[in-house]
Amino acid sequence: MIKHARILLLAVLALALTVAAAAQAKPARVATTVTVTAGKPTEFGFKLSTKTVTHGSVTFSVKNSGTVPHDFKVCSASVKSDAANSCKGHGTAMLSPGQSAKLTVTLAKAGKYEYLCTVAGHAIAGMKGILTVK
Repeated sequence: MIKHARILLLAVLALALTVAAAAQAKPARVATTVTVTAGKPTEFGFKLSTKTVTHGSVTFSVKNSGTVPHDFKVCSASVKSDAANSCKGHGTAMLSPGQSAKLTVTLAKAGKYEYLCTVAGHAIAGMKGILTVK
């Protein structure tokens, strides 16, 4: 009987230690998703569900709601303004009106990152902006 009580006590202690360790562990970071509407509110504009994200993996769910083809590119270097009309980075394929695509990028450092449409003349016409990464 004493042997069974000791085994039971050890099992309870092991369970308590496991629960305590799990409670102290940091929760896994949930990937951020940003909804992007191209061609709205104007043909040469973007509407983002948020313009501020936490550093790490970010998925952009992009839909072309305009009447001409657009794409969506996130620049890889932090900037001070949205003055550039081209950059190195990652982007979607060209999206015809009504098409959608997903773009996942890792933004490892805090800063301000430009996003834009790479179709000739679209960024100059205002189809760009700044994403703040914290």
